[in-house]
Amino acid sequence: MPVLPDPEDTETKALHDYADFTGKRVLEIGCGDGRLTWRYADRAAHIVAIDPKVEDIEIALEDCPDKLRHKIEFCAIRLEDLEIPAEKFDLALLSWSL
Repeated sequence: MPVLPDPEDTETKALHDYADFTGKRVLEIGCGDGRLTWRYADRAAHIVAIDPKVEDIEIALEDCPDKLRHKIEFCAIRLEDLEIPAEKFDLALLSWSL
């Protein structure tokens, strides 16, 4: 039997309980393959999603829904190397990245 991550969508509900992504410029640190990105991207104004693993970013780019491509920048980079000022973002999201 295949394992379905979060079949009750609990993670998504919790995410939206803690943050309002509507119209926000989001920095997602440790986005991996975009697993979490798709759960809020439709509400955000713009997203910079970063992860140091090139392979994960390639998967995220491949899996990115066409309707979201215009608002998400996926970058294979470490946070320490990101050269975008913090004030360019309204919200930072870090999940499973420690």
